[in-house]
Amino acid sequence: MAITADDVSLEDIIPISLDFAVVEGELLSYFYFQTELRLPFGSHTRLFLSEVNRAWSGRSALGDVWFACKPRYFLTSKVAFKRLSSPAQCSLHIKPYIPENIRAKQHRQSDRHDLVRSSSHTPSNKAQILAMPQFGLRDNLIRCELLKNEDLYTYPEDFSFFLGTYNVNGQTPKESLHPWLSCTLNPPDMYCIGFQELDLSKEAFFFNDTPKELEWTKAVSEALHPDAKYALVKLVRLVGIMLIFYVKKEHAEFISDVEAETVGTGIMGRMGNKGAVAVRFRFHNSDICVVNSHLAAHIEEYERRNQDYKEICSRLQFRQLDPSQPPLTIMKHDVILWIGDLNYRISELDVSNVKELIGKKDFETLYSYDQLKRQINEEAVFVGFVEGDIAFQPTYKYDTGSDKWDTSEKCRVPAWCDRILWRGKNIVQQHYQSHMALKTSDHKPVSSLIKRVNPEAYKKTFEEIVRNIDKMENECIPSVTLSKREFHFKDVKYMQHHAQTLSLFNDGQVPCQFEFIQKPNEPTYCKPWLTANPPKGFIAQGGSVDIELEVFVNRSTAPELNSGKEQIEDILVLHLERGKDYFISVIGNYLPSCYGSSIHSLCQLREPIQDMSQETLLNTEKPLDIPKELWMMVDHLFRNALKQEDIFQQPGLRSEFAEIRDCLDTGIPDSLPGSNHSVAEALLLFLDALPEPVVPYSFYQQCLEICSNASQCEKVISMLPQCHKNVFNYLAAFLRELLKNSASNRLDVNILATIFASLLLRSPTKQDLAEKRKTQEFFQHFLAQGSS
Repeated sequence: MAITADDVSLEDIIPISLDFAVVEGELLSYFYFQTELRLPFGSHTRLFLSEVNRAWSGRSALGDVWFACKPRYFLTSKVAFKRLSSPAQCSLHIKPYIPENIRAKQHRQSDRHDLVRSSSHTPSNKAQILAMPQFGLRDNLIRCELLKNEDLYTYPEDFSFFLGTYNVNGQTPKESLHPWLSCTLNPPDMYCIGFQELDLSKEAFFFNDTPKELEWTKAVSEALHPDAKYALVKLVRLVGIMLIFYVKKEHAEFISDVEAETVGTGIMGRMGNKGAVAVRFRFHNSDICVVNSHLAAHIEEYERRNQDYKEICSRLQFRQLDPSQPPLTIMKHDVILWIGDLNYRISELDVSNVKELIGKKDFETLYSYDQLKRQINEEAVFVGFVEGDIAFQPTYKYDTGSDKWDTSEKCRVPAWCDRILWRGKNIVQQHYQSHMALKTSDHKPVSSLIKRVNPEAYKKTFEEIVRNIDKMENECIPSVTLSKREFHFKDVKYMQHHAQTLSLFNDGQVPCQFEFIQKPNEPTYCKPWLTANPPKGFIAQGGSVDIELEVFVNRSTAPELNSGKEQIEDILVLHLERGKDYFISVIGNYLPSCYGSSIHSLCQLREPIQDMSQETLLNTEKPLDIPKELWMMVDHLFRNALKQEDIFQQPGLRSEFAEIRDCLDTGIPDSLPGSNHSVAEALLLFLDALPEPVVPYSFYQQCLEICSNASQCEKVISMLPQCHKNVFNYLAAFLRELLKNSASNRLDVNILATIFASLLLRSPTKQDLAEKRKTQEFFQHFLAQGSS
């Protein structure tokens, strides 16, 4: 890996264009082309290199001229990688080379092997070949046997991971990070540095764009341990949550399969002011995942924090090189390192009692009141994770620029918000501490032991497994026993997860590979409201696997089910490679919901939707002005939440949303349950689930074109279908009432326009940033006081 400019030399540049050609000269009968590419880690690079190797390795039409591609450097440079897709901008470093015939053959073979190793760092070329998508059952069988015999070719070796977490409260770097990042005597092998609240501006929140990313990255790079050279492997950010991953230069070649993902858990489960970013990678023979998260705030919101954790674990998924393989979840790794502002507080003690225990340094007693400790003990979150002993004072909340506890009007109770946990074997923590020298928050570094591959033992084990498989193949037909073949899902509701387990037992004489396959003339193996997890897999002889059949109705599938055009009914085809097919029946009943129903149809309903039959929808009574469900939510908020702090910005609880949905759909109870935040989020989800938005798709382009003209905007709204126009004006009037109380609820025109414009004025296709700004400008005209 090229770490600094000193590691790279430029000898010649030849542009590759349509006119470029290699012509055999009179004196040179062989040319050796050495391509030096700047590529990022990850699956994109591996796919690119495999294609280059396939296209360029081997003899050319000239007979004596051959090509080999050998990647030398892997740098995280997006610009350089994009250039590779344009031949006119790509360059080759060419050296003339006149080998003997036998040396040419040796170079061809060795270069191919180097390419495979560089892209995956697997010590065996055969193992990499078998990992390609076209190898199915055999590949999985070998992997299974290698896993069972792992102790024969692996041994633990010490590597240190420095893990740091720092909530910077939207500040720019004002001091050196050296006391934090270089606090260890010896330089760590890897750094994983997490930040939260990197930028608190509205621009960062709504457009995920901030100059502070570069400022803090620079501050980190300047403060790494001076006794080692480090390479930046990956940086990933979601709004103000950022994770930076560095590795020592000498370890870089053993890093592979690097991927990064993000998930937002803010309002509507999408906004990125809360959530997580993560990086996964393979180091030697260990798969490692590092997660940096920022969970819900406020002392009483521990259930919301638990919910955030569970959503991160279920929704954060890493794609695999083989696109047919299911994505990897966080828990599918050997080692998981979890850092961040988890926001769990100290409960049942007031400020004075907490400060008294801190003054006595009685952290053990104080820790017994810690919400995270209690939630872990109850197995509500972080099951299987470990946290080191806390022997430092709480890291939240101080006055900025000092070591004084919060002296603001709110006078927050001190708490250990910033935490580090881990899960996996052979991990030893060397220290766990806060750094009072940094005035905004703190960090906690951790060191761990991971496994490292012994190449010679790996090769021997691998070859023995292959020999045994060769003897066994084609001798027997695989077969499985199914726990049952009919599944019934009763009373399926909108956005409510339903799951049942299908167990497969391999009762055959050989291992088998299964996969759910498409039926004729169908694009996928199942209906969009159904998933099988995993959809494909491998079962060793005598082994079993549990498959979760999951039914989940969302905004894309609800409209057809609400209208009766679609039913909860499907047939799954389970295929065994070299074996037979099994048919599995999935049936159920869906309870209609106002979520996913059109404005027009809801205006026809004077009773709760679950009390109405399909025939009732055809009645000719005068329709309601607006859907009664919309009125119930807005009226509730108007009466209870005009002064609610952070309304429409803080998420509610999923359990409360379910109660609100049931109340709207059944009319029971008479008034809406749940907190104001849950009702507000339920309203946003209602608007998001409309099959046709409040401003119909046919008006979308026209709205963009006249967005800067207030009178033209009002004219467009006047042309909407009557029920859509009523809803638009009703919502705008309510939001103007909210803005009259902005001193209490902390809302402004920009925030409301950003949240509601994307729901009321949705694009029929993917919306770009310019369109998003235009929809906000359009809607802002209706939020101005005095608008009709």
